[in-house]
Amino acid sequence: MTITAHAGVEVTLATPADVGIRYIRWGLGLFVFGLVIGFVPLAHYMHGSFEPVEETFLKNVTLWWGCAFTLAVYVAQLGSLAMVVIGLCYIVLARDGAMTSATSIERLAPTLCAVGILAEFLAGFAGYYAVAAVWPNFYYAAIPHGKVTWLAVQGVCIAIYLLGVIYAYGGIRKAAGHR
Repeated sequence: MTITAHAGVEVTLATPADVGIRYIRWGLGLFVFGLVIGFVPLAHYMHGSFEPVEETFLKNVTLWWGCAFTLAVYVAQLGSLAMVVIGLCYIVLARDGAMTSATSIERLAPTLCAVGILAEFLAGFAGYYAVAAVWPNFYYAAIPHGKVTWLAVQGVCIAIYLLGVIYAYGGIRKAAGHR
């Protein structure tokens, strides 16, 4: 559906099914991406088995099973699958006539989710090395300032993703009749 705005510019309004398709396309693409980057922790484990670690790390080895990149991989894999589910909800509700329009915030939500996942990847991988440049070996030596900085940046990225999910949830909830 298009409308003509001021000065004859056409603006495209996405239907709920269009929003659902965007979620599914992004979700499937990011899921494959998550599977590919899943090899990074494997390589890390293989290389890390030769690296020395400090006693404080050994006491807290359960933190992501000893690999700094696991959180970014999990966010990509699980977040992308959630995007597919959200997209299917939009499509089913649109097909059944329960959702006839999508708000501008709902149309923005798939982009927020995708940006959040990609930003988490960058913060988790590239951010790790940036923080390690300031606090060498921060992850394995349990340097609190380094860990807090790195985790806080990742938290902001996950919050961007979560914001997109919250916007979608609002639309789905409204269409399902729960006000």
